[in-house]
Amino acid sequence: MAGRLTTSAFATTMTSVIDARTLIAETREQLKPVEEQLKAHPYLAALEQGRIRRENLRLIASEQYHIVNSDLRSIALLFHRHAHLPSREYLLASLQAEAAARAALLAFAREGCQMSEDDLKAYEPIPECQAYPAYVAWLAVYGSDAEFAAAFLVNLPAWGAACGRMSAALKERYGLPAGAAVFFDQFAEVDPSFEENSLRAIQDGLNRGVEGRVIARAARLIQAYELLYWVALYEASS
Repeated sequence: MAGRLTTSAFATTMTSVIDARTLIAETREQLKPVEEQLKAHPYLAALEQGRIRRENLRLIASEQYHIVNSDLRSIALLFHRHAHLPSREYLLASLQAEAAARAALLAFAREGCQMSEDDLKAYEPIPECQAYPAYVAWLAVYGSDAEFAAAFLVNLPAWGAACGRMSAALKERYGLPAGAAVFFDQFAEVDPSFEENSLRAIQDGLNRGVEGRVIARAARLIQAYELLYWVALYEASS
């Protein structure tokens, strides 16, 4: 993928970071090229222009069904592993938000795509689209709460912005009722406490000895997998 940041250059800048706020600021700066690619991805423009066929909206519902179900179980495992740490409230809130997203996704599939949950279960997912939840599952098994918090803190603004654009396009171009777009609206809405709660989880991880470069790596990888998702979705929808 174009604009990929070299891993050696990325890792070098992370070794001297000692606090969460600085770590995330430097990580975001390093990942700006990927962020710009996410913002300018042609799938979003095609959806806003009505160039994605209505039947291909089923790809969004189906891929997200597998992603959300996987992430829900991954976050539950993270909570189980880290419930004794200060990040437990952060992880519990993340778990509740993912459960709400699952319910809203079923409404989008039903009202926007005329798909039942059985249809979603029967769908065969695109491997590149599922790299993102596969990595979240890896974090759930092997990673720290700090790595998870950094990955989602860096990634969710890009995903949330994309969801805001998708919600508007689905309503304006495809005539979806507001209730069918709640899944996208939930991610588009910014929780004012999310950043500070995430930074506290990251700082606690740093204080426990989780390496800054490892935390930053999680953010770098999740952004790359996010971009891979859009590339694959666009190719399948065109």
